[in-house]
Amino acid sequence: MSDNSEKIKPYSRKSIRLKGYDYSQPGGYFITICTKETRRLFGRIVAGEMILNRFGTAARGKLLKLQSTYPNVEIFSDEWVIMPDQIHTILWITDVGASQRLARNTTSGLIPQSLGSIISQYKSRVTKGINLLRRTPGEPVWQRNYYDRIIRNNKELLAIKKYITENPLEWEEDRGTGTFSFTIVLGRPAGSPLQFRCERGYPLDL
Repeated sequence: MSDNSEKIKPYSRKSIRLKGYDYSQPGGYFITICTKETRRLFGRIVAGEMILNRFGTAARGKLLKLQSTYPNVEIFSDEWVIMPDQIHTILWITDVGASQRLARNTTSGLIPQSLGSIISQYKSRVTKGINLLRRTPGEPVWQRNYYDRIIRNNKELLAIKKYITENPLEWEEDRGTGTFSFTIVLGRPAGSPLQFRCERGYPLDL
């Protein structure tokens, strides 16, 4: 869910991050991560309420633990939701100092405590935890990559928080195609809405 408006074809390995943007700098980021093949892995929606199973509980625990793992991360209680096949969260990165932002991990190519590094670690820890629970070592849990939206102003923040809060109420139980989309109007140029899609394959930024 990058600000980059270029369309990314399914299964492409081209980056969907905003080119030239420093994702270690302080700010709010709206994150969506989808499960592999949009499998409903984390639980189910009953009467507009998300009922987490043991895998969903693991995903929630690892998400909230990010704040104790990373001193530059804040996540607020009304700014995340675990859905059957995806998670949405607003992740706030606080200032950790220029020297830490410039130190790049030579193994992964990620800057420590940057958004990419944090999400990578989260996905890895959830995958390991779930595979321990279901005894399936090495089985993928997530789609490759994730969506991000850099939150530019309070209007965007309020719209995204509303979407997160109402997401379980808007759930359509019959999504058997494995493809879905949602739209948030964020006042982009020419009034165009921001749209996202998780599907079998690679996320699209439309």
